[in-house]
Amino acid sequence: MSRKLPVAAHTGQPWRIHEIAPDFRVEDVWAFRTPGAGPHDFPVVLAALWAAGGPKKAPWPVRALFAARWKLGALLGWDRPSTCIGARVASLRDRMPQDLRDAPRGPDSADMPLKAVYELDAESARELANKTVHTIMHLGWVPADNGEHELRMAVLVKPNGTFGRLYMAAIAPFRHLVVYPALTRQWEHAWHDRSRVDSPDGTARPRDENGESQTIK
Repeated sequence: MSRKLPVAAHTGQPWRIHEIAPDFRVEDVWAFRTPGAGPHDFPVVLAALWAAGGPKKAPWPVRALFAARWKLGALLGWDRPSTCIGARVASLRDRMPQDLRDAPRGPDSADMPLKAVYELDAESARELANKTVHTIMHLGWVPADNGEHELRMAVLVKPNGTFGRLYMAAIAPFRHLVVYPALTRQWEHAWHDRSRVDSPDGTARPRDENGESQTIK
């Protein structure tokens, strides 16, 4: 199962996000199990997550929460175009050095509210902004204690004034009690149920007797 980690588990890693988002605070850090994963499997993990779908394919409690949030946002104008990326706040891509601009950005879709910023061999970042907050979902790939690799997610936020800070405090129980546990099940099932695991050169990675991928040496 996933586990909550201290902030230092994110800030202590040499992620590129640190240099482009120093004014964001780290709200949550979580680790997700990816049994059998090796050092080059980050692209495979990302592909499995995106194939699993966004909030529309999440368990019903999460779908209900997101539906309520979007309805409330529509009623109160929290998600108007004037409050989003490129309007109220600039995209993180505007801060990026040239080498990150030249790197792959990652896929986007209508089902994924967080939009791609960059996607590297061991980390990726997505962002979302509205009237309440500018937020980043950062995914990183790190060695685990058992010699394998695991996925880590950090949520970074820049609240929009006092209102944004109150909003983040109000939704914290829902994130921790409903959203993150459901996300854990969805993401860990996506990794376990992946139909094909590819190596970086595009060849199929062999499986062991438990159906987990084996690292190619």
